[in-house]
Amino acid sequence: MWLYYRFSLSYREVEDLLAQRGIIVTYETVRQWCLKFGQTYANELRRRRPRCGDKWHLDEVFLTIRGERQYLWRAVDQDGDVLYILVQSRRNKKTAKRFFRKLLKGWHIVPRVIITDKLKSYGVAKREILPAVEHRQHKHLNNRAENSHQPTRLREKKVRRFKSAKQAQRFLSAFGPIAGHFQPRRHQMNQLHCSIPSSRSGAVLSSLQESERESPAH
Repeated sequence: MWLYYRFSLSYREVEDLLAQRGIIVTYETVRQWCLKFGQTYANELRRRRPRCGDKWHLDEVFLTIRGERQYLWRAVDQDGDVLYILVQSRRNKKTAKRFFRKLLKGWHIVPRVIITDKLKSYGVAKREILPAVEHRQHKHLNNRAENSHQPTRLREKKVRRFKSAKQAQRFLSAFGPIAGHFQPRRHQMNQLHCSIPSSRSGAVLSSLQESERESPAH
């Protein structure tokens, strides 16, 4: 299942890769695996991750779904780790407040500073929900969040656009933590340690898979 989230692959391409390893499953089985276990794995990876950073970058980008414009709201910390994703049809004050509340509920901490673009909805929501937090609004300060949208654009192209806002929310909520788990911050490592994270990442997912097999619910 992790192949689908880690690489820009379709269900059929994952089916072919598994077949080359002697594992015969259909692409529909792969799809069902992702639907059933994707969010569970993402939640567990988030739980095992160290405390997030205290500088949060917030940004939104539009998605076209069935000819209608939707907005993907995303929050990442200073290390580029995805904190929360929300797909909504608007980017007004009400939506911004909802995004802030869900983000805070998921992490139970308050950031030291938030960085956004100059969308007015951010300022209004911040003043009501995070009045004591420093707020920096400048387009060029928010490259961290803007760069985090790039993998989403690649996957959107691969699946030939999302079919619904619900599908986009479900996929991206799992895709962010799982894909990010395999993307070490190489600027924070020396040459000796650059090859270690991939093996550790695989080991963590293997332990999650083992937990799923041992769980009475499955």
